[in-house]
Amino acid sequence: MSILTFENVSKSFGQGTHATHVLKDIDLSVKEGEFLVLLGFSGTGKSTLINLMAGLEKPTSGTVTFKGKPVTGPGPERGVIFQSYSLMPWLTVAGNVQLALDSVFPGMSRAEKAEKTAHFIKMVGLSYAASRRPAELSGGMRQRVNVARALAMNPEVLLLDEPLSALDALTRANLGDEIEQIWNEDKKTCVLITNDVDEAILLGDRIIALNPDGTLGQEFPVAIPRPRDRSAMNHDEGFKALRLAVTNYLMDVGIQAKAEETRHLPNVTAIHNLPKAISDAQKGMLEQRFLSFEGLHKVYPTPKGPLTVVEDFNLKMDRGEFISLIGHSGCGKSTVLTMTAGLNAISKGVIKLDGFDVKGADPERAVVFQSPNLFPWLSAKENVAIGVDKVYPRASAAEKRDVIEYYLERVGLGDAMDRPAHSMSNGMKQRVGIARAFALSPKLLLLDEPFGMLDSLTRWELQEVLMEVWSRTKVTAICVTHDVDEAILLADRVVMMTNGPQATIGKITKVDLPRPRTRKALLEHPDYYLYREQVLSFLEEYEHGAKGKSQAPQPETEKSDSSQEAA
Repeated sequence: MSILTFENVSKSFGQGTHATHVLKDIDLSVKEGEFLVLLGFSGTGKSTLINLMAGLEKPTSGTVTFKGKPVTGPGPERGVIFQSYSLMPWLTVAGNVQLALDSVFPGMSRAEKAEKTAHFIKMVGLSYAASRRPAELSGGMRQRVNVARALAMNPEVLLLDEPLSALDALTRANLGDEIEQIWNEDKKTCVLITNDVDEAILLGDRIIALNPDGTLGQEFPVAIPRPRDRSAMNHDEGFKALRLAVTNYLMDVGIQAKAEETRHLPNVTAIHNLPKAISDAQKGMLEQRFLSFEGLHKVYPTPKGPLTVVEDFNLKMDRGEFISLIGHSGCGKSTVLTMTAGLNAISKGVIKLDGFDVKGADPERAVVFQSPNLFPWLSAKENVAIGVDKVYPRASAAEKRDVIEYYLERVGLGDAMDRPAHSMSNGMKQRVGIARAFALSPKLLLLDEPFGMLDSLTRWELQEVLMEVWSRTKVTAICVTHDVDEAILLADRVVMMTNGPQATIGKITKVDLPRPRTRKALLEHPDYYLYREQVLSFLEEYEHGAKGKSQAPQPETEKSDSSQEAA
């Protein structure tokens, strides 16, 4: 039996020629008790769709009905959990949850409200924090309060608008598991909006893709038995096949064709004596142990004494190698990267690049951060030019312009070079950041979760852009990430760090997969899920608080280096 129905629904914003058409001709039926996942990316109208279900928006044409009656506004029978937390900062956890009971059940006795509040707080695992206020909670804890508050309204349908997207990977996975357990207990109808394919498969009975033009795309039934264990799914052939089918569909309908090359890199020499042509870009530098970390430590002073964040980090990289650095939040990944960039002082040990100690920031080590830090009033071309002017002091203005335009074209901004940064999407800004880093002709490229703020489809696209540009330069690179698939896609080796404090290298896996790589090709490769299992198993081992090098497993011998020194 259907509980929510869309009949030929379209939604536009604005009038006449200025109208923006978001959703077109939506026919959708949500079955009672099912867990439906609507999988879409930025600009596909997924939040508008859930707002129509919640009654927060009205369709431009067509009808939305709940149990056969038109939806004319919000109601307690449809509980909504948004991406943002929307908690009352002056109220405790218990006060925020009871607020829902006060509004929906005004006649309920104080004792019964207290009992129900405690019940739902316990359901999301926050009994120990019932008296805390939002400012004292982590992002994951705040979203748990949101879940408890929505459940306290006793809705017949739970509408989840990307409730996990602002959370780190581990918190996101844990809260996703909790939402599934709650759904299993109560069998409420759930509609989840997400841009994460794995999340969709783990939670959904049915997945419907949203197309970029605002129409509903292909429907994918999920026949994998419940409960669905994240680690076990890595070995499930049904999961692999469905993951490949959904990913291929989304990439086919969502990712635009790459820019065709019309420019060539000019024959100019950078200040670090990199030769003129890309094919000779790193001639004359060390081949072996081009970058080495020797006994690296980072210690911060605290009122309670010294705190060792990174301890005894040892790693050797050859020239042209690409390494992914992965681990749970707080394991010191970004600390290692900022020390390598010269932005964070080394407490003990040494970092050597091309035979010289790393001391202070230098354009020979280009950094791409999660936020690209562009000057908003400057164009893409002008933002890239800031670095190029310093790195190519002897080049002519025309040659510098050619360098800038070559890399902006390679990252897909050939038609947007003169757009000011403030008018760009996050994905476009990050493209500028990538172009700026490559245009510096660095000896070392450092990427600190460069796609962490982007939706999945934009992230997939920019990963492939990064791989395409990197394949031309073969610059030595380190990428900090929390995304297992990203780590494997990009890297020659995946370096896994133990939990902090006193974080160190716990395991190194060599990724022996052919290049050039694409996401589609990797998902079809017979060894891909073996590498994925190695990284997932390590992260799962450290998920519950294991830490420190005393507990760290040795780097494995099969498909990895036998020791860190050999690395």
